[in-house]
Formats: sequence, C-alpha cells, structure tokens
Amino acid sequence: MGALVIVESPTKARRIESLLGDGYTVLSSIGHVRDLPTSATQVPKSVTDPEVRRLGVDTENHFKAFYVVTDPAKVRPLKEALKHADELLLATDEDREGEAIAWHLLELLRPTVPVRRMVFHEITEVAIRHALTETRDIDDNLVNAQEARRILDRLVGFDVTKVLWRVLPGARSAGRVQSVAVRLVVERERERIAFRAATWWGVEAKVRADGEAFDARLVEVDGHQLADGSDFDQTGTVKAAAAQVRVLTGDEATGVVAGLEAATLRVEAVTSSPRTERPRPPFITSSLQIEGSRKLGWSPDRTMRIAQELYEAGWITYMRTDSTTLSSEAIDASRAAARTLYGADYVPGQPRRYDKKVRNAQEAHEAIRPSGDSFRPIDEAQRALSADSARLYELIWKRTVASQMVDARLLGQQVRLTGLLGAAAGGLAATPVSLRATGQRVIFPGFRRAYVEGSDDPDAELADQERLLPELAEGGEVRVDEATAAPHETKPPARFTDATLVRRLEELGIGRPSTYASVVRVIRDRDYVWKKGTALIPSFTAFAVTNLLERYYTELVDYGFTAAMEDDLDAIAAGEKDLDAWLRPFYFGDDAGGTELARLGLRRATGGEIDFDLPSIYTIPIGTDEEGIDVVVRVGRYGATLQRGEERRPVPAETEPDTLTVERALELLAEGTGDRDVGVDPETGLTVVARQGRFGPYVQLGAQGEVEGRPKTASMFQTMTPATVTLDEALRLLTLPRVLGVNADGTEVTAQGGRYGPYLKAGTDTRSLPDEASLFTVTLDEALALFAQPKTRGRRAGAPPLRVVGDDPASGKPIELKQGRFGPYVTDGETNASLRTGDDPATVSLARAAELLQDRRDRGPSTRPARGRGVKKATAKKATAKKATAKKSAAKKAASTGATAKKATAKQAAARKAAGAKSNAALAATVQPNATTSTNRAE
Repeated sequence: MGALVIVESPTKARRIESLLGDGYTVLSSIGHVRDLPTSATQVPKSVTDPEVRRLGVDTENHFKAFYVVTDPAKVRPLKEALKHADELLLATDEDREGEAIAWHLLELLRPTVPVRRMVFHEITEVAIRHALTETRDIDDNLVNAQEARRILDRLVGFDVTKVLWRVLPGARSAGRVQSVAVRLVVERERERIAFRAATWWGVEAKVRADGEAFDARLVEVDGHQLADGSDFDQTGTVKAAAAQVRVLTGDEATGVVAGLEAATLRVEAVTSSPRTERPRPPFITSSLQIEGSRKLGWSPDRTMRIAQELYEAGWITYMRTDSTTLSSEAIDASRAAARTLYGADYVPGQPRRYDKKVRNAQEAHEAIRPSGDSFRPIDEAQRALSADSARLYELIWKRTVASQMVDARLLGQQVRLTGLLGAAAGGLAATPVSLRATGQRVIFPGFRRAYVEGSDDPDAELADQERLLPELAEGGEVRVDEATAAPHETKPPARFTDATLVRRLEELGIGRPSTYASVVRVIRDRDYVWKKGTALIPSFTAFAVTNLLERYYTELVDYGFTAAMEDDLDAIAAGEKDLDAWLRPFYFGDDAGGTELARLGLRRATGGEIDFDLPSIYTIPIGTDEEGIDVVVRVGRYGATLQRGEERRPVPAETEPDTLTVERALELLAEGTGDRDVGVDPETGLTVVARQGRFGPYVQLGAQGEVEGRPKTASMFQTMTPATVTLDEALRLLTLPRVLGVNADGTEVTAQGGRYGPYLKAGTDTRSLPDEASLFTVTLDEALALFAQPKTRGRRAGAPPLRVVGDDPASGKPIELKQGRFGPYVTDGETNASLRTGDDPATVSLARAAELLQDRRDRGPSTRPARGRGVKKATAKKATAKKATAKKSAAKKAASTGATAKKATAKQAAARKAAGAKSNAALAATVQPNATTSTNRAE
C-alpha cells in the first residue's frame, strides 16, 4: 500500500516519482479523462431530448453537462492502481483547467480512500516536498469557472458552426474566441484595402565637423516644417492638425540637394536629455509567446510546447500564468545571478516588485522563471538540453535576471543645423533651411547587459541602438559632404503576426493567454488565415464569415462583449457569481432582454427562422469599372470567384485581398477562366484545350459548344502546366488509356493514369508503373512480366525529393521537399507536413520548413484509421462472424451432451447476465452527468 499520485503528463509523472521515492506511485492521466461528447451517439440512450443529445448539455436542467471518457484505456491503469493505494493525491496543474481535470478524476474514480489536492508551480524536490505538506481540497469555484467556459464554448461554438455550415459553404467552424481573432485579422485587411498611399520627398545629408561625419535630416524649408508619414491620414490626405506642414515635391527636393552640397551650416542648438529605461517584468504566458515569435521566430504553439518540456523536466516554473509576481526566493536568485555576472553596481538596493496583473488575470501564479532558489546557468542548459530547449531557457533566464537589475541610463542628443541654400538650388536659392541630427549615448547599460525586449518593428530596434554624435558647440560651423533626395510613401497598417495578434487579444482582454497558441493554430488550420513570411493574411472565406457574424451575431464578435464574458468567468472563479445563475440569462434572456443567444438570433437561426441576406454575406466588393459595373469577389463552396456582370473566373490562389484592386481584377477577368487553346486535333478537327480543374490541370478534346455530351479529358503529368503544355503532349495524353494487347486469358491489358499514379490493368488485376513516362513506353511483354510477379502490398518507392532544404534544428535530420498525391510537402523522414497557402515550393526556407514539421509534431498522430473508413466495419464484421462461429460450436457441443448441455446453458446464461451487469456499470461510469457527487454543481 502507499499513496497514488496522478498528474497529466507521463514526463511529469516520471520526474515527480523520482523526487518522491518509495511509498508513492505516480501515474499520468495523459491529459483530460472526460469531455463533452463529440456526437449524439456518445450520449446515453436514456437521454431522449434531441437538443440535449446534440449539445451534450441539458440547458433546461441547470445546464447539466454529460461527460464521456475520452479514452477508457487511459483510465483503467488509474483504477487498478487505486485499488492498492491508501491515499489519492491529485497533482494536476494549478490553473483552472488542471483543477477541472482533478475534479473529473475524482468523479470518475470515485475513491474510497482519503483524497488530497496537491499543487505546485515548479517540479523541484523542495517544491514537491512542500506541496505534500500544504495540500487542500478541490476548489469548486475554479472548477465552476472552467466548466462554465467549456459549456459556453459548446453552446456558442456548436450553434454558430451549425449556422455557418448551413448558409456559408466553405466555412468550417466558429468559436467564441477564434471568431473574434479572425475578425481582428479581417478588419486589419479592410484597413489596408481602404488605405491610399501619400508620397512626399525627404532629404538626408552627410555632415562633417572636425573630421567626424554624421547624418542629418532636412526638417524645415523657409520656416515651414516638412511633412513626414505621421502627417497623413489613411486616405493619403494631410491631417487637419498638420495643415501648415510643407510637402516637398521631387523637383524641390532635387533643388535642395543641389543647394546643400558644399554648403556651410551653423550649429543653431545642441540639447541633451537624460532618461532612464526600466526593465520589463518577467514573462507571463502571452509575453513569452510574443518574445518567442520576435526573437526566435517561433509560432506560439512551438514556444508553449518547448516551455512545457522545460517545466516537466524541472527547469522552469509553470508556463501558464497571468501573474508577473516573483517569489522571494526567485528575487534573491535573480539578484545573486546579476551580482555574480555583472557586479554589485547592476543590482538595485531594493528588490523590484511586479505585482500588477494583466487584465482578466487568472489565478495568482508566479511568473515564468527558472526553477529553484538558485538558477541553473545557461551553459549548463546548453550542455543538458536540446538546442530549442536551451534557447528558450536562455530567453527566460535573461528576462528574469534582467527584471531585478538597475535601470539603464541613456542620454539623448539633438543638434539643430541652419543655413541658406546655395545658388545651385535654382528657385530655392537663399532659402533658409533647418536640419536635425539625433544621437543616443548609453551612460550605464544596467539591465541591458542581460536583456533587451524585442520589437515588432525592425526600424524601432535600430533606432534604440547607441548612435554617437561628435562634440559640437553652438555657433560652430559644419560642412555638408553630400546630400541625397528620396521619395517616401506612407505605409498601410501592418498585418498581424503571431506575436502582434496575441498581444492584441491580451490588450482587449479576450480569451486566456494559455489558449492563444491554439487559437492562432486553429484559424490557420481552418484556412481562415494563411501566412506570407510572418504576416497573417485572411482568406476571402474569412471575410464572408466575418460579414455574417458582424451582421447577425454582432455581440458574439464584439470585443467589449467578449471581454466582459471573461470578466464574468473570473467572477465565477472568485466565487462571486454562480455558474447556473450566470448562464441562464445569457442563454435564455431576462426581463431586460439580457445578453441572450435567443435575442442574438442564434437559436432561431439554427432552426432556419432567420432570413439571411446571403448575397451580401458572400460578396466582397472590390469597386466599379469605368462603366459603373460592380466588380466583386463571391465566396462559394469551391473558393472565391471574381465577378463583373456575367464575367467570372476563380481568384488565383495566394491572392492577398488588399492587392486585388479594380485594375488587377479587370486584368484577371480579361484572362478568362485560365483556359488555353493548345491547338486543333488533326484527326477530329476539334480544339484541344488546357484547363485548370479542382483536382489539377488537364487537357480536353473539344471546346465549349464543339461536342455534345461530356468531352474526352486527360490529366496532365506533374511536369506539365496549362500554360506550357504543347499540342503533341496534349494529344498523347488524350490517347490514354493505352491498349498494350491481351494476356493468355484473352484479357485486355492497358496502361493508364489514376488517382495514385500510373498503373497497368488487366481485368481487375493492377500493377503500378514507376513513372508517368512509362505509360507510353511500357510493352506488353514488360507488362506481363510485372503481372507475373506477386502483387506488393506496400507503397511504391517514393519519388526523389525536389530539393533538400537543410537540416531540421529539432531532429537534426535533413529536410526534403517532395511532391505528394495531395501537393508538395516537407519531411525529415519521420514527420511529413504539407505546405500551406502562401508557401512557395521554389522558395520555402529552412526556418519555414522546420516550423511546418514542428507544427505537425505538436498536433500528434492522426486519429484516422490506417486503412480508411471501412476498417471499423470490417473489424466489426470479423468479430461478429467469430462470435457466430463460437455460438454454433457451443450449440453442437450442448446438443451432444444432453443434460450436461442444459447445465452449461444455464451457466452461460448466468455468465451473460453477470457480464451484462458489469457492462452496464462500466457504461454508467463512462458516461456521467456533471451532477453526480455531494458537491452537486447543477443544484
């Protein structure tokens, strides 16, 4: 006998068991053990209400949730171990989700031994031993908050998704947070579409004083301040507040350059402004994801996966936290590390406190930091950890230590130079001008010795570096070595990146930082956004989805409304609100109308009562042509289509919405559908057309109107495109399938192309060909030789790689780019990842390939049966046949033994009855409503 400790992760279990030693058995639940059903078939048959079966939630009965075991195989070892334990310790993570997992385990295992809740924020021996002495009961408020979130997401997500499937072909899902994230990306793209660039000219000069050169910028001409990008609005017009600025033209800028060269300028003013810069707080979940993207180029998913590994291995504290607070031991460890590495001057007299939380902060966890009361050094991490883990540990270590170091002291410098333009300036000769030079000197680096926060703007990072100016005195003179003029354009609002989208969600108080990584991944997996470089670009389907939600479910994608729901969930976690009392008015409404789904039209919509204005939802306006005809994009089941009047053509893949101007749209429409007349078949006189279809490029014999019925077609080879295929190639393709002859049985042998590549066919027998060219060269004798060989059940030998991208930083294996059945993909030999929209096979980089592979690893193995949908049915049939055979054998045996058979039959009946009772008990333990214990959440 001993104590059974249950955690979520096998790695975490092994680590904790090694720290606890004898007397403790540590097992893993491998994540969640129960969840809401994914289909009505998982709900007990005793539940007859179809709406409850669909949702898995009884909205009429205190929002009772029906939970199902996600994987019974994970639960069996826990139940077996509990039989031999005299105490149960639930040691899941200390956040709401971990608290809910602990509650589900308690509900499912129904222990008869004492139960304690054990929490800790780092996996070190000291922390684990301390947690054993400071156990508590399960916090019902935290469980209620997590359950409310899960039920709320189910009610909103299921119903809105059902609406999307019904009225918006191509839309795949909706969600309380993911739909808001999509709206943010779409709104930014709308701003870019509406943006109109403004052009102005600027002049830069290389100035010399006492042999030292420095840069200066023209800021005034004839007493008027020159315009820069900040003086224009989104329409390209000078803002009203900047009406007095002068917009320099190209001719004027050229004149200024000529008038400045070899001119002498006077030092009008020299100013210095000291400033201090404070270190940033230690990491919380969102800031770690942001800096992981900025400094390491990682997706939020990748950052969190590696952080999870570091936490479970005992290197850092818990990585899902909203608090910037550091414990006293962490403060002492940070100060000691800074003092040892940088000296006493770099450590302030008093510790720094970062007790302020972000909006909608969750539980009062500690910030993310290296674990223990003394931090393991970076070089130790580099020796002991993988490259990625060491890089992230270094980031966390430096940020934590820097947070306890002194301020950086900087000195800003500004020099104002004035003078008159020379005669070479033409019409601007003798015009007074003013130039400005700026510099920055680091007086004392302070925390900058350890860490400087990244920036989303590379120019901002450059501007923050030290720039020294020579010693200049007011009244002195300097000469212009050279001057250059250059045009500048205002820039549209920057698209969101992974980092900036996470930051914006956090600023708005939407969602939980622990969910941001999955939100970003989901909106990409649903093809609502795609990536170009680091930028997130919305698809036209995302525009249509946002149109629908903004028009008919305004509050569900309203930023303030969604953030207010987070506040309410926090109030439930704090015990200030009741789950049922909060959900009821939200879902059903109240006397004042409330924030209810019925008033939003959601449940009416699922019943088909709302009359949706579908054309306006599907349609994204581009503009009008010279004749006043609207040019639009219409979203349909098979993607986006460009339309002007009766003219239509598919929008090319990877089209950035803000680049699809009226001019570009008209060019695409002028190209037609992309079909190309290759030539005329000399035998039939029909036109041969090259086309791009849903399943790839193909050639067709007969243009529209030339033939009755369905024209003959043939798929192109992988090396061909509609733009390059020749008439000879097309005619050869149209000869397929090619008859080679007959075999000994008189069966016709053909060579033809198929879904899985080129192959030979004789009756129902087939054999694969090595490549597409073999279709035209293989002979009957060669084909018969292939048929004489046993049919291989494995896959054909893979095609050679298109190119080797480089070595994967995670696995160390070479990454190859290959062409597969479903398009190009990258592989390291173990993991395959398809290229996504925006990824060009010709230019995909090593960093992007590694990111795709890591994203695929993070999502885990596919749950699809290995050999298709028929596997389960086939297995079931085999099992049924096996049972039938067994029954027949038993019946024969019983018939031959007379009275003995009756006894056997009676025993079998008793066994079946016992087995049935056991099965019913197992079912009852597997599918349970949430109101099953003395702490009845529904009541």
